Amino acid sequence: MNDNRKILTLADLYSFLELYKSFDDQEENERLAFLQFIKTFGDFSYIRDNLVGHLTVSAWIVNSGHDKTLMAFHNLYKFWAWLGGHTDGQPDLLKVILKEIREESSLHDLCLLAPLPIDLSILSVESHYKHGVFVPRHLHYNLTYCFEADENQFIQAKPDENSGVNWIDLKDIEKYCRHDQAYPYYQRIMKKMQKIS
Repeated sequence: MNDNRKILTLADLYSFLELYKSFDDQEENERLAFLQFIKTFGDFSYIRDNLVGHLTVSAWIVNSGHDKTLMAFHNLYKFWAWLGGHTDGQPDLLKVILKEIREESSLHDLCLLAPLPIDLSILSVESHYKHGVFVPRHLHYNLTYCFEADENQFIQAKPDENSGVNWIDLKDIEKYCRHDQAYPYYQRIMKKMQKIS
């Protein structure tokens, strides 16, 4: 898969965020908070050992008709959500999200619909245990890429992370995600996608 540009360094990410055109007041204020976070923590922003928060990447994947999106039922959070994960020190965000998509869904054949992330969000993660280790409440500074894929491709869950992966009709998103703090972001992305489609 070819892409026009990848964000590969902290300076690239900072420049991207400085030039990013926010969709609404919420996204604008989160953009400013995002800038403060990476200016404060630098490369430590990419590492989940930063217990204040860390960078994550998500994927909004639509079918060819752009009327469905691919979501996974996450074992930890107990709701349907976009695919994605931690950067874990890797500054090539597109590389990270492609790896996460393959691991979480087995989906391989994708078309990148925009060369850079189309949305940013700051998500609060409640304290929990992971692999027997306590993880305190923290923030995910998240960037979302958008893709298109054939919904007839083979997909399967990744049992240690999700118990299901499925194409969900956009009109049913609220039914699946109404208790998810990410739902307002999904709504915003769907509005943005109308301009991309």
